Amino acid sequence: MILVLKPGAPEQQKQELIRHIEGMGLRIHESVGEGTTILGLVGDTSRIDSYIFSSYEIVKNVLRVSEPFKRANRMFKPDDTVIDVCGRKIGQGYFVVISGPCSVESEEQIVGIARELKKAGASFLRGGAYKPRTSPYSFQGLGLEGLDYLKIAKQETGLPIVSEIMSTDVLDRFIEDVDIIQVGARNMQNFVLLKELGRTNKPVLLKRGLSATIEEWLMSAEYILSEGNENVILCERGIRTFENYTRNTLDLSSVLAVKRLSHLPVIVDPSHGTGRYWMVEPMSKAAVTLGADGVIIEVHNNPKFALSDGEQSITPKKYAHILPALRKYCEIENKKLEA
Repeated sequence: MILVLKPGAPEQQKQELIRHIEGMGLRIHESVGEGTTILGLVGDTSRIDSYIFSSYEIVKNVLRVSEPFKRANRMFKPDDTVIDVCGRKIGQGYFVVISGPCSVESEEQIVGIARELKKAGASFLRGGAYKPRTSPYSFQGLGLEGLDYLKIAKQETGLPIVSEIMSTDVLDRFIEDVDIIQVGARNMQNFVLLKELGRTNKPVLLKRGLSATIEEWLMSAEYILSEGNENVILCERGIRTFENYTRNTLDLSSVLAVKRLSHLPVIVDPSHGTGRYWMVEPMSKAAVTLGADGVIIEVHNNPKFALSDGEQSITPKKYAHILPALRKYCEIENKKLEA
């Protein structure tokens, strides 16, 4: 349920209304926009008569929210959420390019790639210290050693770090060392992990699950938001369909759907979404045109010998060609490419 307050509602009357709502065992999400204040009621409102609230003089309108996600709902917060990470903004007219190898393989590798990315104009450095793999025999990542190498790369270039977490066991290290914590597709519904991340104020990049519906994806975001962390970024990374020419089916329509349903920023991962390096550039351009707030592009210094996902990675040379093209697309769409 949502209460839209009249412009200029007296603070004393608003606090009286809030006390009434909290006395009913409900939580409140307050959103203050230009000339409009919205109180989102979180909890079981199914048996509450809307007249109880519409009788308040300061209440302009009472709306019921049909979707199960509340805090992620655009009705709760009409204005787009903008998340500031190390001075780089994500959302509402800003566009970020998160780049780097699928896996951190060595200090030399990640530092060398980071320098090339910085030179080209990347916004963030990403690299997998922990890698959830389909096969237990595949390279699983360097673990905490990989995080140490990422920190060195950040010190060398100033690029903020994005890396994927798999377990709450290392959450303290991720909070300390990582600027955006990524939740991979396989952990989208790891609700224990999501709740723990919700109790931090660290930005969380939440990837869509392998076969998740848009509603299920937003409900996973709700787990983080419901614990108090509002710094959630959604990532479309392709879903599993009957088509097997590409690694996944990159559902670009989800960007439009999420933008209508939610205020959260949404970015696109064309590398995982297609699994084809030559599709990355056109899909990235399409993401800009559709209103996405950024892209994730996998970059490796030698894709043929990458320990994971080399077939979808592009070289630093190719990356340096893509960035200027994306900048032009951003200018057409009145977006600012953050670097």
